Amino acid sequence: MSKQHFYSILDSEVARIDGVATTKRNEKLIQSFSSPTVAQIEGIDITIFNSNDYLGLRHNNEVKVAEHKASQSYGAGPGAVRFISGSMQIHRDLEKTIASFHGRDDAMVFSSAFAANLATLFCLISGQSKDSTVKDRVLVVSDALNHRSIIDGIRLAQLPKEQRVVFEHMNMESLRSVLEAAKGNHDRVLVVTDGVFSMLGEYQRLDEMRALVDEYDSQFANGVLLVVDDCHGVASCGKTGRGVEELKHVQADVLVGTFGKGFGSDGGYVVSNQHVIDYLRESSATYIYSNSISPGTAGAAKQAVEIVNSGIGAALMAKLEENTLYFKDKMIKAGFDFAADSVHPIQPVLIADPIKTKKLVDFLFSKHILVTNISYPVVAKGRDEIRIQLSAAHTKEQIDSLVETMCQFKA
Repeated sequence: MSKQHFYSILDSEVARIDGVATTKRNEKLIQSFSSPTVAQIEGIDITIFNSNDYLGLRHNNEVKVAEHKASQSYGAGPGAVRFISGSMQIHRDLEKTIASFHGRDDAMVFSSAFAANLATLFCLISGQSKDSTVKDRVLVVSDALNHRSIIDGIRLAQLPKEQRVVFEHMNMESLRSVLEAAKGNHDRVLVVTDGVFSMLGEYQRLDEMRALVDEYDSQFANGVLLVVDDCHGVASCGKTGRGVEELKHVQADVLVGTFGKGFGSDGGYVVSNQHVIDYLRESSATYIYSNSISPGTAGAAKQAVEIVNSGIGAALMAKLEENTLYFKDKMIKAGFDFAADSVHPIQPVLIADPIKTKKLVDFLFSKHILVTNISYPVVAKGRDEIRIQLSAAHTKEQIDSLVETMCQFKA
């Protein structure tokens, strides 16, 4: 036996993944862009309908100029982690800008939203007083369809099974029953959820969840904390782009977001009150021991937030909503079903068969349209879908072409 035997084990796992048609390593390579929604792939102009760039800001000229300006001033990279010498004024300016955007005391920027979730959850779950007389038996309660970064953040804390509970997806009675059963058995509760569930474009019932958290807060020695990952919500829904918090008229105690979707840039962030942010700066491994985003990326992200926070941003949000409703109306009239009744730019078209779903993706690509198929185990068996993602940058002509081409396949 040798490492060659181990390599054969890895090969077998890759073959298994290929066999169930969930391969992810053979991506389409984008060579360039001719417009915010048209890319060169394999030398051909392809219209993209699977991007998280909901407002088309990654191609916005002001955003690109801001990226260039910051790079010229600070260099191409941070040069070190934040606490050594990699913390630059542009990073702090971005943190102040995004904190103000969300109406919070402060913010922290991470290399990615995944890193932000890992650190935030691990630290808030594990954080305890060094005084051994202070009890803090924490319970973590998570929605059944939460993102992998939330799941991994909870796993990192290595809590015993009895301190980790999953409640039924978007079911507030299920959440209530968990909180009720926890009374007397735990000192603190962390309720964690996505704001938008990315496979279906569903909005969490955040107003009802906030009410439950507030109702039970005083019944635990150290309270109940609501943590929301709204990466697919911020800069994609709400009249001013504040995401699910804006739609539901409530705020989370801790909000995780990204600059890599609606803001068209890159990196993750967390916003909260000063107590939480100060603690996270001293405790978050993926912040303390990992480089931050490049200065250029920070400059681009700051400019994007300022655009979303303006009249131009409001107009882009209105256009995005218009495009989403236009697409959905045309698809329903054409006889297509949806995996969920989403009004988010994520529109999950139900195909229900993995082979047919893959054939549809290939057919659309042959007609110069790029979409993504979502199949088991990412979604339940028989719930295979094409996840269409609309952008404010899409034209009605492009949307018409997509619907017409899907109808050709269906015929």
